[in-house]
Amino acid sequence: MAIANQFDCQAVQSAVSAGVDSFCLATSAREVLIRILELTMLGERILPGSFVRTLLNQELAHSSTAEIIPLAERRPPDLKAQKLSPRETVILQSLMGGDANKVIARKLEITEATIKVHVKAILRKIGVANRTQAAMWATGNLRETGPSAGEFHEVRRLS
Repeated sequence: MAIANQFDCQAVQSAVSAGVDSFCLATSAREVLIRILELTMLGERILPGSFVRTLLNQELAHSSTAEIIPLAERRPPDLKAQKLSPRETVILQSLMGGDANKVIARKLEITEATIKVHVKAILRKIGVANRTQAAMWATGNLRETGPSAGEFHEVRRLS
């Protein structure tokens, strides 16, 4: 695992060639570091969301002369997305942003155990094996409508 203040393409490529599986920003919370270590031990490969966004932006900049066709026009929508509840959609968007269960639970003011139940339901409904695959699936299949990854609606319980 590599820990740094920032990552660039060349450094990540060199590290991967040297056998590094996961990358973590030095500014990440302790819980994030622990979770990345746990996932890495389970065979997952982790990249910080900010690095992935940088890669995507660079790719878009390099392909600016090519015609960009929205993903929705390239393939029919996945009907699995319709099976997700609004709450599951919000949680999946948080997974896309790289949020840990604890962070999502705090944002939604529900327990971490409830988030785990939702994540398992999401994985089952969309037919993937882990959070990383779910985030990748969501990138190509979630609609732009609805709350964004950082936007949550307040939910209050009536006593």
